[in-house]
Amino acid sequence: MLRLRKYLKPYAFFIVAAIVLLFVQANADLALPDYLSRIVNNGIQQGGVVNAVPEAIRQSQMDKLTLFMSDEDQARVLKDYTLVDQDSPDYATMVEKYPALANEPVYVLGDVGTDEVDALKPIMGKALIIVSTIEQVMANPSEASELSNLGFGVDLSTLPAGTDLFALLSQMPAAQKAQMMDAINQRFDALGDSMINQMAVGAVQAEYAALGRNTGKLQTNYIVGTGGMMLLISLISGLCTIAVGFLAARTAAGAARDVRQAVFKKVESFSSAEFNKFSTASLITRSTNDITQLQMVIFMIMRMVFYAPIIGVGGIIRAIGKSASMWWILAVAVAALLSLILLVFSISLPKFKIMQSLIDRLNLVTRENLSGMMVIRAFNKQDFEKDRFDKANRDLTSTSLFIARVMVTMMPVMMIVLNGLSLLIIWVGAHQVAQAHMQVGDMMAFLQYAMQIVFAFLMMSMMFIFLPRAAVSGDRIADVLESEPIIEDPPNPKQFSEPFSGTVEFRDVCFRYPDALADVLHDITFTARPGQTTALIGSTGSGKSTVVNLIPRFYDVTEGAIYVDGVDVREVTQHDLRDRIGYIPQQGMLFSGTIESNLRYADENASTEALTEAVDIAQADEFVFDNPDGLEAEISQGGANVSGGQKQRLAIARALVKKPPIYIFDDSSSALDFKTDAALRKALQEKTGDSTVFIVTQRVATVMNAEQIIVLDEGKIAGKGTHRDLMKECEVYREIALSQLTEEELA
Repeated sequence: MLRLRKYLKPYAFFIVAAIVLLFVQANADLALPDYLSRIVNNGIQQGGVVNAVPEAIRQSQMDKLTLFMSDEDQARVLKDYTLVDQDSPDYATMVEKYPALANEPVYVLGDVGTDEVDALKPIMGKALIIVSTIEQVMANPSEASELSNLGFGVDLSTLPAGTDLFALLSQMPAAQKAQMMDAINQRFDALGDSMINQMAVGAVQAEYAALGRNTGKLQTNYIVGTGGMMLLISLISGLCTIAVGFLAARTAAGAARDVRQAVFKKVESFSSAEFNKFSTASLITRSTNDITQLQMVIFMIMRMVFYAPIIGVGGIIRAIGKSASMWWILAVAVAALLSLILLVFSISLPKFKIMQSLIDRLNLVTRENLSGMMVIRAFNKQDFEKDRFDKANRDLTSTSLFIARVMVTMMPVMMIVLNGLSLLIIWVGAHQVAQAHMQVGDMMAFLQYAMQIVFAFLMMSMMFIFLPRAAVSGDRIADVLESEPIIEDPPNPKQFSEPFSGTVEFRDVCFRYPDALADVLHDITFTARPGQTTALIGSTGSGKSTVVNLIPRFYDVTEGAIYVDGVDVREVTQHDLRDRIGYIPQQGMLFSGTIESNLRYADENASTEALTEAVDIAQADEFVFDNPDGLEAEISQGGANVSGGQKQRLAIARALVKKPPIYIFDDSSSALDFKTDAALRKALQEKTGDSTVFIVTQRVATVMNAEQIIVLDEGKIAGKGTHRDLMKECEVYREIALSQLTEEELA
C-alpha cells in the first residue's frame, strides 16, 4: 500500500485536519471518565466539596486550625485568606452568602491560583482533620482514645470533663507541641495527600453548614455542573466524529477515484504484451474489487487507526494517573491483545493473497461462461461449465471461510480479556478502596479507561481484518501502475511532414512475440503507396494480422523498421501515428450506446451527412435506415444485438468517418456474403482512392483487383505482385486461389 501513498498527497490537508479532530475527540472521550470520577468522589461522597481548602471559614475555627500549623504555614494561609467583618466594604454581599458573618468575622479565600490551592490542601487538610477529631472528643469524651491514637501521646480520657482542649493545646510548651505534631505528621504521611484531602472534606462541609450555606444545593449544583460539562464534552466528541467521518469519506473516495483513473489511463497505454501479462479478468478485478478494498481501508485508517493509538496511549497514561499501583493489570491485558493480533495477522495474510487470485479466477470463469454461452449450449457443456464454476466458487468460499473462522475468534477472545480485565480491576480496586489507598470514583474511572484501552485494541484488530487484504490489493494495483509499457513514445518525437501522403514501407522487418523462442515474421520488405490497395493473404497462422498490427505499433518490430512517409514509426508519438490510421479489426468491436455514438467515436465533430455517407459506403444503410430509429438505434454492449456482418459494416463505417490517409482492414469483411463484399469493395475503391489501403483476408476474390498482393507463408513473403503475376509465379498463392475459385473465375 505504501507504493500508492502519492495518491494521498492531494488530500494531505484533509488527513491532517482529521488527525487534529481525532486528537480533540480522543481527549474529549478520555475526559469523560475523569468527570465521572469527580461526580462520584466530589459530588456524591464529598457533597459537592472539591477539596480541603474552604472558600470561607469562621474566625474562631481558623484560630483553632492555626494551632496545628507551623509558623511558615500559618503565615501562608493567613496571607491567602481575607478577614471580613461588619466594617468591611463587601459585608452586605458576604453576609447573604455566609449568614454566620452576622455573628462573627469570617475568613474568605482570596483569588489564588490552582497551584496555591494545591499547596494549601495538605496544610488545611491536616489541620481540619485534627480540629474535627478534637471537636468530636469534646462532644463525646468516650471517643478520647481515638484522639490519643492520632498521636497526641497522652491519654485524653483522663482529663476532667468539660476541659477546653484547644485552650489546653494553646498553652502547651513549644517543644512538646512540636513533638506532638511530628507524631501526628508521621500518621498523616502513611495516608497520602489524596486521602488527607478526602478525609478533610467532611470538616469543610460541616464548616459550610455552620456558615449557613445550603450544602444540599452545593452538592446539586456540583453534580449538575459537572454533568453539564460531560454533556458538552460528549457533544464536542460527537461533532468531531461526524467531521472526521466526512473528511475520511472524502479522502477515501477521492483517492480511490484518482487511483481508478490512473489504473484506467495506464491500461489504455498498454500494448498487447502487457495485456498478455495481466489478463482481462485480473485487470477488471484490480480496477474494481481491489480499489474498493483500498478505499475501505483508507477510510478505516483515518477513522480508526489514527484514533486507536491516541485513545490507547492516553487511556494508559490517565489510568496510571488514577492508580499507579495497578499498572500491571493493563500490561497483562495489552500483552494478551497484542499477541492475539499478531497471531491472527500472521495466519490470515497469506490467505488474503490467495483470496484475490481466486477472485480473479472466479471472474474469469464467469466472463467466459457469459460470453461463450452459445458455444456451451451448442456442445452441451452446461454440466462441465457448472462444475468448473462450482470449483472456482468453492475454492474462493473455502478460503473465505478459513479467513472468517480465524477472524471470528478475535471477538470472543477480546470479550474474555475485557471481562477478565473488569473483574480483576474491581477485585484489586476494592482492596485498594478498603485500605484507603484509592477512592471509589477513581476505581470506576480506572475501569472505564481500561475499557477504552481494550476497545482501542479492538479497533486495531478490526483493521487487521481489512489491512492484509487491502495490502494485497494495493500491491496488485501498484503492479499495474508501475508496469512500464514496452511500447513508449520517444523523448524527442519527430513530426510527419505536410502534406502527408501515407506511404508505408517495411524494411527487413522481423518480429518475435514477447517471451517467444522464435520469430514469427522474417525479413518482411515491401512498400504500400497512396491510391493503391495492398492485400495480405496466406494460410491461417502465416502472420497476416501480425504484419498490419505492427503499423499502428500494437507491437514493435524486433529487427528492421517500418517507415510512414519516410519516418520510422518508433520516432513519432503513438497518438500522431494512430491519428492517421483507420483500423478495422476482424472482430468489429462496438460500444454500448447508439449507432451514431459509435460512428462519432472516430470523429465526434462529424456532420450527419458524413455519418450517412460512411454508412452508405459500408453497405450498412439497408439495416440502419430501415430501422425507424435510424442512427439513434440502440447498440448493446459489444454489439450483441446486431449480427456479425452488421457489426463489421458498422466498424468499417466508423473508420470511414475518420477519413484517414491509411486504412487497415484486418479481415474485416469475413462475415459478409460475396455480393455485399463486392459492393463494399467497389464503394471503397471509389471513396478511398487517394488513401493507402491494407486488406488482410483469406478470400482471393477480395484481393484480385488489388494493386499489390503480399503472399505470406510461415512468416515469410512467398510472393509479391498482382493477381495475374502471382498466379504465374507463386505456387502458394495459386494453391489458395484454386481452392476457392475455378480457373474461369480466376482468369
